[in-house]
Amino acid sequence: MNHYETVFILTPVLSDAQMKEAVEKFKGVLTENDATIVNEENWGLRKLAYSIQNKTTGFYTLIEFDGEPTIVRKLETAFRRDEKVLRFLTFRLDKYAAEYAAKRRNKKAAKEETPAAPVEEAPMAEENINV
Repeated sequence: MNHYETVFILTPVLSDAQMKEAVEKFKGVLTENDATIVNEENWGLRKLAYSIQNKTTGFYTLIEFDGEPTIVRKLETAFRRDEKVLRFLTFRLDKYAAEYAAKRRNKKAAKEETPAAPVEEAPMAEENINV
């Protein structure tokens, strides 16, 4: 089994519920074909580098998964058939990229676990102004 990563951009005219439904659809394609989803990241609405279909923003989503090479063709066919998808990119991670992705996931998980310490405000200094 190979380790893959796919990033796809959904059209910005979708509601949050429609966007999540589309992401679940693609995750379903993966799980139906015996792929195991390792990580999913919703990057949210971001500005595109150039306009695609007269749209300047899109919902970005990243999914990391382990599966057989045949799964990529099925997933990309599902991407092409869905009109909500503006762009997609799927690639196989080599061992170095897989290590980096694992470090990034662990760093993100550690960051979410430790809440930020509250910032104490310094008392305002009173200014003496003699005019």
